[in-house]
Amino acid sequence: MKAAVLHGPNDIRVEELEIPALEPDEILVKVMATGICGSDLPRVLGDAAHHYPIVLGHEFAGTVERVGGGVTRVKTGDRVVGVPLKPCRKCEDCRSGHFAQCKHYSFIGSRVNGSWAEYVALPESNAIPFGEEISFEEAALVEPSAVALHALQLIGFQGGEHVAVLGGGNIGLLVLQWARILGAREVTVFDIDEERLSTARQLGADHTVNTLRPGFEDDWKRLTAGKGFGIVMETAGSDVTMRLSFELAANKAKVCFVGTPVRELTFSHKQFELMNRKEFTLTGSWMSYSAPFPGKEWELTLHFLRKGLLNLKGIVFRQFDLDGINDAFDLYRQPGAVKGKILLLNR
Repeated sequence: MKAAVLHGPNDIRVEELEIPALEPDEILVKVMATGICGSDLPRVLGDAAHHYPIVLGHEFAGTVERVGGGVTRVKTGDRVVGVPLKPCRKCEDCRSGHFAQCKHYSFIGSRVNGSWAEYVALPESNAIPFGEEISFEEAALVEPSAVALHALQLIGFQGGEHVAVLGGGNIGLLVLQWARILGAREVTVFDIDEERLSTARQLGADHTVNTLRPGFEDDWKRLTAGKGFGIVMETAGSDVTMRLSFELAANKAKVCFVGTPVRELTFSHKQFELMNRKEFTLTGSWMSYSAPFPGKEWELTLHFLRKGLLNLKGIVFRQFDLDGINDAFDLYRQPGAVKGKILLLNR
């Protein structure tokens, strides 16, 4: 089979590999569409991969090509979304339904070979069937959508608040959509890129704020009558936006760090004191899982896709054939060139 194999930093080669053999509880999926995630970038452009060689890719959908002898829930020909986390299911965290906190997990596309290939093997329990009313391109984005929804569910979001989304990247645009679906009174998206802010407005943002614009602080204070935001969702993983979230939070707000920081993060004592003075709640969010595995975040994404209330096509920037993966990463090497999700397709 054809696969994009990472041999080292900035060294992806499209090669022929053996089609994976199956364990009795596994299925072989012919990958039709797979995404490039922000977490893949430091593995390809830097040295963050766990080992070499490795086939990355953990956002994917396709058709079941073959099933192991013990498989009972899916059959050959089914259209399925792939779930990348492989928890041990034995530790205390797993038995408590906290699969993302499993310390003995494996992960398709980072620990074991993933979906940047024609075929990928996965446990039957890691496949969610879906119908023809959902495209493979949309289904490949169920995983990042579940990440966004998980964060809102983690803080117990019940609607009625003015939500600030810091970062207009893929996860930020998905948080925006979920906040609207779940009943946000208004949603304001913050970013430094006007094209991303334009996309946010197209996807339903009530307001957008460019934080590079002088005096942007006056904008958000005007929008909230000086009170700040009841819900602050930080999705960029930037030290700047993480500090800004403390400023934006209203008294008694809920602040969630969804983005993963990529460098050292410091707060002045005055900045950190805002959490004390405002008595807001700060929470981190990790991945997309709840009990029963993989979680309602995944099923709800498919449900709202079928209802036409979730627009995953709206975050797609470009599509490439798998052979063009290095062309895709050439775009990532140009600062600011990528304005949304890049998908790899097997046509």
